[in-house]
Amino acid sequence: MTNQTPQITEEAIRNALATVIEPELHRDLISLNMIQDIVIQGDRVGFTILLTTPACPLRGQIEEESIAAVKKMVPGVNEVQVRFDAQVRQDSRIAGKLSIPVKNIVAVASGKGGVGKSTVSVNLAVSLALEGAKVGLLDADIYGPNIPMMMGLDKLPPVQEGKLVPAEAYGVEVISIGFLMPEGEALIWRGPMLHKAIHQFFTDVRWGELDYMIVDLPPGTGDVQLSLAQSVPLTGGLIVTMPQMVSVADARRGATAFKRLEVPILGVIENMSGDVFGTGGGWKAAEAIGAEFLGRVPLDPEVRKGGDAGQPMVVAHPDSPTAQAFRSLARRVAGRVSVASMQPNPQLRIV
Repeated sequence: MTNQTPQITEEAIRNALATVIEPELHRDLISLNMIQDIVIQGDRVGFTILLTTPACPLRGQIEEESIAAVKKMVPGVNEVQVRFDAQVRQDSRIAGKLSIPVKNIVAVASGKGGVGKSTVSVNLAVSLALEGAKVGLLDADIYGPNIPMMMGLDKLPPVQEGKLVPAEAYGVEVISIGFLMPEGEALIWRGPMLHKAIHQFFTDVRWGELDYMIVDLPPGTGDVQLSLAQSVPLTGGLIVTMPQMVSVADARRGATAFKRLEVPILGVIENMSGDVFGTGGGWKAAEAIGAEFLGRVPLDPEVRKGGDAGQPMVVAHPDSPTAQAFRSLARRVAGRVSVASMQPNPQLRIV
């Protein structure tokens, strides 16, 4: 009597993968519809895992656990090949309110100026684009629009069908009031004028299909933050702080504004960490407001040089510890957005 090789079935593979939990969404891969294209060839099987973001921070863990589950639970399997694809989930509230093709909107805020908020916004946007996502960057800092210079841009393409066309650099679509102002001119706007400008950034611009729109807010809490929250549903907000312990009070102000506007807080980022400014303020701030501490970006003079030259750090010095910190943060932010976009209650704090 000869031994027969156990029959490997698609059902058995799916049952095995139903035991693998997506680490951030806390549901199994089957119920999340993340498994596609199962192929069985003798004792070899393969399948595609459809990630919720191309910048998935836990891709390696998901792959290892999926291979282990199939080999353990499906008799006769000797080889497992995992392929990856990605489809960013859309914040359903955005689709219901806006006619632009944007899946998720993330606001980057700080309690005060001088913490490098725009630098963080630029490098996060470019990092997400480098991961394969479709990204837009909206400079909502009406009074200090630095994004065009930091992205190496100075003008917009020609208007099409009565709408502005975003400039593009490093794979990121960019809009800023800085493109529309004479150089050196200051805007003295409040209330209705600010609200109209913010609203038009969404209604009068030919945005492409975007997985993520990063919005660089002005420092503090004021009219722009209010207008933004009234104009569009925000998937979540990030708070950028400095390493000093006094940053806790600044972070509280930013957090309070987000909570009053019913914007989920995705987490806190500590910028310019180490050396002169020390470390720890970002973690303390996150603890104080009950949000996740996403990580630190080292203090690095090359960041300033890159900003002045229109070359974000992740492009100018991609192998540096600072660039790698930005890339890691972008993956973590993408993961937090995936969680936030699946939660129907916009008042729920993401922790």
